[in-house]
Amino acid sequence: MSTKPTLLVLAAGMGSRYGGLKQMDPMGPNGETVLDYSVFDAIRAGFGRVVFIIREDFAQAFKDSVGARFAGKIEVDYVFQKLEDLPEGFTVPEGRVKPWGTAHAVRAARHAVKEPFAVINADDFYGHDAYVRAAGFFASLPEGNESAMAMVGYPLENTLSDHGHVNRGICKTDDEGNLANVEEYLNIERESDGTVRGDALDGTRRPITDGTPVSMNFWAFGPAFFGQLEEAFHRFLLEAGTQQKSECYIPTVVDHLIHADYAHCHVLKTTSPWFGVTYPDDKPFVVESIAKLIAAGEYPEKLS
Repeated sequence: MSTKPTLLVLAAGMGSRYGGLKQMDPMGPNGETVLDYSVFDAIRAGFGRVVFIIREDFAQAFKDSVGARFAGKIEVDYVFQKLEDLPEGFTVPEGRVKPWGTAHAVRAARHAVKEPFAVINADDFYGHDAYVRAAGFFASLPEGNESAMAMVGYPLENTLSDHGHVNRGICKTDDEGNLANVEEYLNIERESDGTVRGDALDGTRRPITDGTPVSMNFWAFGPAFFGQLEEAFHRFLLEAGTQQKSECYIPTVVDHLIHADYAHCHVLKTTSPWFGVTYPDDKPFVVESIAKLIAAGEYPEKLS
């Protein structure tokens, strides 16, 4: 691969549970946000551009508070996730205000990204090694390969919150280390008997083993994914587009492509720690974790 990959950052969510624009919340010793560390890691891993997917109604605030921090360090672009941005023939159901999910958010970048790209959440700390793995995956692709895809996987027990439930893409791998199955589970938490359980998409509550690899929404795609995504989103709208709160998730799209034999998705195992701020009470742990990584020499005291 000759062109540098792009980092696509899902930043359209205002963080309803957290209360406020958590992408802007300082976590590092000099006011750094989680996003500052993500972009720092992406730059040193060899990414050439960052594209933020945001909502138009807070675009200026985001550009001033977040985007401006990266001026001169990496090329920065923005795309807007809009509720009414749907394929021809579809309209937003009357009364619907909820966004269409992560797959729709990535779709918003279909005209802006023509090169291989990674997808991350704006408010998750993925760790340096995760970006190195993704960049290494892109570098290993033969010239012209636009359809390869991969996922950075973390063990489930390292991604739970002590302060409430979380949503995760629960994964199964085959003997070759490729993703065999991924399903979005909601309301995952460790219950009083010590077992981790979550709600599968069919509504049943099921136990999940601690070491199960999970998707933390760190994906690596070739540009051909946008065409596959368009078909998947069209299919989703036919099935659930009239509902008020239906969402189309990236793991669900990837899972369909795998089972239809349209794609192989490599699972990139990382040694990086993952942590995120889903709830306000998660913040002290993230601040402490970043401080430990700085003390260990993983990051400079002040990001340059």
